[in-house]
Amino acid sequence: MKLFFFDLETTGVKYWKNGIWQIAGMVVIDGEIMETFDFKIQPNKACEIEDEALKVGGITRDDLKSFITIEEGYSSIIKVLSKYVDKFNKSDKFFLVGYNNASFDNQFFRAFFVQNGDSYFGSWFWSSSIDIMCQAADFLKKERHLMKDFKLSTVADFLKIEVDPDKLHDALYDIYLTKAIYDKISYK
Repeated sequence: MKLFFFDLETTGVKYWKNGIWQIAGMVVIDGEIMETFDFKIQPNKACEIEDEALKVGGITRDDLKSFITIEEGYSSIIKVLSKYVDKFNKSDKFFLVGYNNASFDNQFFRAFFVQNGDSYFGSWFWSSSIDIMCQAADFLKKERHLMKDFKLSTVADFLKIEVDPDKLHDALYDIYLTKAIYDKISYK
């Protein structure tokens, strides 16, 4: 089973208007971590950049200028994907895995492909993704009322996974937390 754990940091919350500035992930095949990656990318030039969104990620507009171009970021992602999936084989794909990815990250990631002239997102990924927030909701349904919210850090902490608050909202760190939650609650 091929799992593509991923998390994004963006310039806002609207995938049709805002862009990605960080893509991080972990390739897991049959339970083994094959590689991790972390790309900081200049967002699409046409996207809107909201200062509040950058503040969440602890970066500035000047920081964005120092990141690799969107084209270099796209090329880097394709290199990772190509190592593990034959995009021409309809039965060889990744499951996208993330925390709240079904309602947020997946749409941004798909838009990133389109912005790079690639309409073959589905050649790499199954259309059904694995959202760890949804799985955790089922796993913790009897204890949910004890939790102040259902953010990634809250769920990790509740499951006795060590959380460093200073590292939250860094996409690669969030992937490690997501994978740790997955490992604790997965039905495998």
